[in-house]
Amino acid sequence: MSEPKLRAKELDAADGLAAQRAEFVLDEGGGGSGGEGGGAGGDAVYLDGNSLGALPVAVPGRVEDVVRRQWGELRIRSWTESGWWTAPERIGDRIAPLVGAAAGQIVVGDSTSVNVFKAVVGAVRLARSADPAGGSAGPTGPTGPARDEIVVDATTFPTDGYIAESAARMTGCTLRPVAPSEVPDALGDRTAAVLLNHVDYRTGRLHDLPALTAAVHAAGAYVVWDLCHSAGALPVGLDEHGVDLAVGCTYKYLNGGPGSPAYLYVRAELQDRFDSPLPGWNSHAEPFGMRPEYAPAPGALRGRVGTPDILSMLALEAALDVWDGGGVTIEAVRAKSLALTDFFLECVEAYVPEGRVECLTPRPHGERGSQIALRCQDAGDVMRRLIERGVVGDFRHPDVLRFGFTPLYVGFADVERAARVLAEVLAEVSAETGV
Repeated sequence: MSEPKLRAKELDAADGLAAQRAEFVLDEGGGGSGGEGGGAGGDAVYLDGNSLGALPVAVPGRVEDVVRRQWGELRIRSWTESGWWTAPERIGDRIAPLVGAAAGQIVVGDSTSVNVFKAVVGAVRLARSADPAGGSAGPTGPTGPARDEIVVDATTFPTDGYIAESAARMTGCTLRPVAPSEVPDALGDRTAAVLLNHVDYRTGRLHDLPALTAAVHAAGAYVVWDLCHSAGALPVGLDEHGVDLAVGCTYKYLNGGPGSPAYLYVRAELQDRFDSPLPGWNSHAEPFGMRPEYAPAPGALRGRVGTPDILSMLALEAALDVWDGGGVTIEAVRAKSLALTDFFLECVEAYVPEGRVECLTPRPHGERGSQIALRCQDAGDVMRRLIERGVVGDFRHPDVLRFGFTPLYVGFADVERAARVLAEVLAEVSAETGV
């Protein structure tokens, strides 16, 4: 047995989260994200949880109950008797500990894109809102009336950039794309809101949330964090670091299912001033009063808009059961995530000829999310062949292989196999192309 295989066996034997693997459906291979093609059947190594998390075993039975009994038998009564009406905030309170937030600050619903829009426009309005003295109150006090700039992560996922640009036009702001490392120097007295990603979707780089949040506040502006690639994979500390607003999806490391609803975090101290650009009857203080005038509900509820998507929302609620008990904490998940990604890099170095791939993900633990991004020639073809052999990651144009490591169901033997098959595929491609 090779040294990496022996090492994998030792690491799996010492894995305190190994038992969680049984909480997921993993007995069949799956397809990669973004249309990369179908995977092989059998024992696939699933390293695409950063695009779509695996199915928790408890979800199908729970969804069947929602459909057959709650909808099929109770029907309209389920809004009260089955707790449908309070699901957005109830499930938000279950997500809260995973991102370091106290209860009452997260509401679940809508897509990430919609919540980014709410948060960015809401942040601009917060920056411009008048304090009792008649000025404009920001995180650190009066900010003046001319907050007319939105700063956005220049490397952001495209949709965040599209939403930020639209929000800027609607609020009369200038949009300023800036690399995260350059944000502190780019801030000024005209900055209203800053939209940043906690983990870069392409490279897996983890940005410094505490320091960047502090820099935004020092400039008197408000920060919005996109947590899509960090929630459920590593500690976030929203309350601890005074984050103003945050959004995230639930179908990646939270395993909520394809298209499962996203969430919006509004810090408790800001909730009475949060002015959503999408007021709806579900966020009204008296939703069944049917009044022509809008009055926002108290607390995080004002982040709601329309009727909740009950089927997908309750599937998400069932998926979150994997975090209950068994020593599953976000700290334990983070420790295993780092161990998995470290081991993957060790195996790649052991199996893949030097210079054949380039690691785009930072090596320091403090700068790494829960994925490894490798650059190589013919990356699309390489990923297609990997998936055919049961190693499911994904490809990002033009030359990036992404491998996501979900600690609740990925083991060290999976990691070793993925690196070994990657080396085999790269050798085949090199033989065929002369690369």
